[in-house]
Amino acid sequence: MYSFINDYSEGACPAILDKLTATNLEQTVGYGFDAHCQKARRLIQAACQSHKAAVHFLIGGTQTNMTFISAVLRPHEGVFGVVTSHINTHEAGAIERTGHKVIPIPSEDGKLTAQALEKAYTAYKDDPNRLHWVKPKMVYISQPTELGTLYNKKELTSLHAYCKKEKLYLYIDGARLGYALATPKNDITLPVLAKLCDAFYIGGTKCGALLGEALVLISKDLQEDFFTLMKQAGAVLAKGRVVGMQFETLFTDNTYTAVCANGITAAQKIAQALKAGGCTFLAKPETNQLFPILPNTVYAKLSKNFKLDLCGPVDKKHTAVRICTSWCTDANEVAKLVAQLHSFKTLK
Repeated sequence: MYSFINDYSEGACPAILDKLTATNLEQTVGYGFDAHCQKARRLIQAACQSHKAAVHFLIGGTQTNMTFISAVLRPHEGVFGVVTSHINTHEAGAIERTGHKVIPIPSEDGKLTAQALEKAYTAYKDDPNRLHWVKPKMVYISQPTELGTLYNKKELTSLHAYCKKEKLYLYIDGARLGYALATPKNDITLPVLAKLCDAFYIGGTKCGALLGEALVLISKDLQEDFFTLMKQAGAVLAKGRVVGMQFETLFTDNTYTAVCANGITAAQKIAQALKAGGCTFLAKPETNQLFPILPNTVYAKLSKNFKLDLCGPVDKKHTAVRICTSWCTDANEVAKLVAQLHSFKTLK
């Protein structure tokens, strides 16, 4: 039974395994100060056209979000995020554990609009009892969103402008950033992203690496003492080269976007088959995460051949699922899924 549950079921792209094997007995200094990490930093800075950015390598997404957010915020400050955001749903209260509050805002297709952000922040500023509240200081979004949708340049520019006006930090979770960059309709490149936020991270775990994320700190005032704060949070890997070497590989010869393109191609084929059957979606299908609403009978039959991520019932006759493709999704399995979708009279 083939799995479409997530984009990290497999190990790593062959180029990374080759690099790790070839350098296995190489002796390097630790904690991310080795030559491979240094080269990876230079490659990422060049790709972002931001040579003054600080680049740090961490293990996973939740660790990165928790380490960064808790390092930046003062004890009484909190972070805005949409209701469906990863920090508000799938991180087991990691941010709250550090003493900071996630302040949820309604979303549109998983996205935070500048208008919704302004409404939420204005409500805080206008409240006569705001001194008793958690003070919003950061805005968290992800590209793509938790629902697989994309921010376009206009939307991100509006968010960044408002954050800059109100002196709010804008932080972008890029766990699946490679898939956003590989999407044909995407108009936000790495250099654009670097200019429209204070910090973001480049996901490796879900984008062809064994593990690891690259946190890019754009704003200079966020860079001071960050390594020490990482160390305090237990987020510094002694064998730092294990992560650095993977990003060195991913950012050589455009490998990062190239490997993720497979996930986009696969998702587009599946989305086309779903649309042809009249299927509706929880959110607009744009990247490697699809959220179709299927008749229960269809879901039951598909589940005999494929593992799909169950989101939950929509009504008595329909169920929402997540179909997630990846950098190494098998084209033959995609063809089988597409063929079975076409075999149903309707997907409404």
